[in-house]
Amino acid sequence: MRIVVARCIVDYAGRLSAHLPEAVRVIMVKADGSVLVHADGGSYKPLNWMSPPCNVTVTVDEVSAAQEWRVENKAGEILHIQLVEVIHDSEHDLGVDPGLVKDGVEAHLQALLADQIERLGPGWTLVRREYPTAIGPVDIMCRDGDGQSVAVEIKRRGEIDGVEQLTRYLELLNRDPLIAPVRGIFAAQEIKPQARTLAADRGIDCVVLDYDAMRGVDDPGSRLF
Repeated sequence: MRIVVARCIVDYAGRLSAHLPEAVRVIMVKADGSVLVHADGGSYKPLNWMSPPCNVTVTVDEVSAAQEWRVENKAGEILHIQLVEVIHDSEHDLGVDPGLVKDGVEAHLQALLADQIERLGPGWTLVRREYPTAIGPVDIMCRDGDGQSVAVEIKRRGEIDGVEQLTRYLELLNRDPLIAPVRGIFAAQEIKPQARTLAADRGIDCVVLDYDAMRGVDDPGSRLF
């Protein structure tokens, strides 16, 4: 990654035009070819940027030594950066990033619930995790205390899209006479009100999962509130 702190002027020409007047900003050139222009504010969002792949051409004025960058992507959009004064210029090899690992992601919740399927009710049994269908695997297939098939879709945060996904699974699974009828459970650490409403309309039950309790690091019975 190349990091440049410079007093610069930035112009963008593409689907629209945008102009950033002269000011001190941070310019980042990443290994994937993206170029981002940041101010000292605005959180993570750059003032302007060019997504990869793009080509960066740098020209230097022989008299003033000022740099001009022409950044062009495959769509023909152009980011023109005029570096009036370079305050800092450095390059760093960050290597391959392993990516963000979130605590309590769906895979962890799925494994815990599969091991603790009785949380859904007494007498429940696990059929299998990642139950295959023609449109993708169902997170958990199990049977309730009466032996009825139940498809469980697990999300970290339960939103409408997750309910729609489970609805498609149920529609397909209920065509199989060997396991039909199949009902659904939408399980998550947090379920949005809109998702609950849609799930109720589709005949799908909602279950909130207490991740800490499932991991054994929190005892709900010892809470004051």
